[in-house]
Amino acid sequence: MSMSESLTEILDGRWAHLRRNAREKLGSEFVTVPGETGEQARARISRLVREIPPEVGVAAGFPSEFGGADDPGGSMVATETLAQVDLSLMVKAGVQWGLFGGAVFSLGTRRHHEAWIPGIISGEVMGCFAMTETGHGSDVQRLRTTAVYDPETETFDLHTPYEAARKDYIGNAARDGRMAVVFAQLVIGERRHGVHAFLVPIRDDTGAVVPGVTIGDAGAKAGLLGVDNGRISFDHVSVPRDMLLDRYGQVAADGSYTSSIENDTRRFFTMLGTLVRGRVSVGGSASAAAKSALTIAVRYGEVRRQFTAPDSGEEVVLNDYLAHRRKLLTAVARSYAYTFAQEQLVCDLSDALSAGDEHRELESRAAGLKAAQTRNATRTIQLCREACGGAGYLAENRLPGLKADTDVFTTFEGDNTVLLQLVGKGLLTGYRDAFGSLDGWGKATFAAEQVREMVLERTAARTLIQRLVDAVPGRGDTVGLTERGWHLSMFEEREKHLLEGAVRRLRKGAETKRDRPFDIFNDVQDHVLAAAEAHVDRVVLEAFVAGIAAAPDDEARALLEKVCDLYALSTIEADKGWFLEHERLTPARAKAVTAAVNDLLVELRPRMTTLVDAFAIPDAWLDAAILREESDRQISMQ
Repeated sequence: MSMSESLTEILDGRWAHLRRNAREKLGSEFVTVPGETGEQARARISRLVREIPPEVGVAAGFPSEFGGADDPGGSMVATETLAQVDLSLMVKAGVQWGLFGGAVFSLGTRRHHEAWIPGIISGEVMGCFAMTETGHGSDVQRLRTTAVYDPETETFDLHTPYEAARKDYIGNAARDGRMAVVFAQLVIGERRHGVHAFLVPIRDDTGAVVPGVTIGDAGAKAGLLGVDNGRISFDHVSVPRDMLLDRYGQVAADGSYTSSIENDTRRFFTMLGTLVRGRVSVGGSASAAAKSALTIAVRYGEVRRQFTAPDSGEEVVLNDYLAHRRKLLTAVARSYAYTFAQEQLVCDLSDALSAGDEHRELESRAAGLKAAQTRNATRTIQLCREACGGAGYLAENRLPGLKADTDVFTTFEGDNTVLLQLVGKGLLTGYRDAFGSLDGWGKATFAAEQVREMVLERTAARTLIQRLVDAVPGRGDTVGLTERGWHLSMFEEREKHLLEGAVRRLRKGAETKRDRPFDIFNDVQDHVLAAAEAHVDRVVLEAFVAGIAAAPDDEARALLEKVCDLYALSTIEADKGWFLEHERLTPARAKAVTAAVNDLLVELRPRMTTLVDAFAIPDAWLDAAILREESDRQISMQ
């Protein structure tokens, strides 16, 4: 077995069989077609989404009695693999089986499952997830669409009160959706019970829009041409009582309301928590797209020559230039790190969902990793585009499409800044009831007294991590730069210091601004975001370390150790201003970190293609003319 194959086995993780199935079953007919019009892309994706083989596992998360596999982790991994084939296909599938189907399953009860899940799995019932409104994107708890119950008719009157309350950016709405899970404020008499979800027909069997529903096209987009994003408004649409997805809140025929969760806010965020799989899939898909870009750029850099070396008289391949490796190899190291962190998150979440356990910390981790991975994808794909020069700007080389299609991921399934606020809030409150909201720190009910002392909680290989940290001598500047315990302690100290500083500032603000809770948190927003980002970095490094420790192949493990060194040191280098300012690095050691990064880039140079080959992306999926042309050129020169 080659080194790349050994690495692939490690990277593929628990759901390796689904990844292999996708590579074998999804041929070139599923791959992005450059130069399509929007209508052509939509028609192609609409057809292909129904042709995805069941072995790929996009519907694996549903119960086996309905045609699924009782495997929520498998469905997340399957969605991620589609991102390397066609991101429009990934989003379309994610809307159908993840958001729409996931909402019906997670928020509905037995009667909804029996009536709708088989058709959702088969694609006979195509649906939408209608939550976001034009005027209330991240502030979901204050949606303006209303569902007013009438006990005489036992129906809900679903209504869009004004244009800013329309459902916007809704995938599957403009063309294919027949049903929609619609989130609206439930009103019974004079009492509002907060946001609930309703299963609502939006088109009939012929595809005609049903009376009272208005559907418009969201218009031209930067990317994802194959996804039919639309806008939906409701003009007093009558919805039967049994179409309320009532797992968490029930309405009797006479209009009496019951719920196992009395507090409206807590109920709402419990409902949102059941839908966390979509956020996990988006983060994983962003990383999958970045791997495609890196594979193209690294392979191209191995054959593309530029300028002549004076000592040899031969043109130099791009990958031999240090500046080129600084772009690509450090990005490859980040991709490896995120792969291990994503695998651990999916494993932990899948186990929690299967066991019916609470997963507040996992919701926070999913939010943080989604923000980190989508931002990294945007940065990495741009680096790869630049690394391929003018060729990287041509659609036939895939990179422009990857860039355009993933750009929305930074705001899709939660705006990244808001998600990092969620992470910081969870760290500061210990994931109490106030945690979980996307309220932008504006809730007056969140008191400064809820802020707790910082307690660092590890998420992976706790015993191993502690042993490595404990082995670090007292003086950090005497420790070897590749000592793993030193890396871990540097990441931990940065997170702890930032969180403790945020706590102090919050409490100081509470002393002088007790009657202005918004100002208390708004004044420290920058600090909280920095702490959240540091937390995610630490969680990612710990997952990388744990993944290496579990690797069965000694030679592969040794190579992974070097890649982990590069990830850790390049992360420290990128934030060395903070480490210098807070005396975690001396100026001399900061310079030594940069030198160590450069040494690793030299040491890993012979393994560049091996590392991207381990992503195991089929050539048919990459479908980049730049690779075919350079390969043909090299053969012709021999």
